[in-house]
Amino acid sequence: MRGALCFAASSPLWAATAAVPTPVAAPSPFASLVQVILGLAVVLGAIIGVAWLFKRLSGGALGGAGRVRVVGGAMVGQKERVVIVELEGEWLVLGVTPQQVNLLNKMPRPEGAEPERAEPAEPFARWLKAALDKSREAQRRRQDK
Repeated sequence: MRGALCFAASSPLWAATAAVPTPVAAPSPFASLVQVILGLAVVLGAIIGVAWLFKRLSGGALGGAGRVRVVGGAMVGQKERVVIVELEGEWLVLGVTPQQVNLLNKMPRPEGAEPERAEPAEPFARWLKAALDKSREAQRRRQDK
């Protein structure tokens, strides 16, 4: 039995059928280009989808927004500043350079300091629509003259 198995494994007929490679068609350049473009579109779509989802779920605000407020600041050099930041009712005096941020002093919020609430910025879409409407109106006036 062992001899028959060794004979079958070493048979030229067995080797000839195993050694014949099956021809594989080369992919066309157009198909490769389409595949790359579709892959890029999927990745960009995923990035845009995640950004849209993040904006919808968080309301456009980053985590911790509203807890930190810049009270004021002054330039003390070409690239150096001293900034006062309010964090949870406490004022932090920070020294800011291009390389680092240092805590200079910590103090409680003064009694006379009013919390300044900035008006929410107008959404970009509304601003863009107003600018486009204004531009179209100006073009209509020029055409009417």
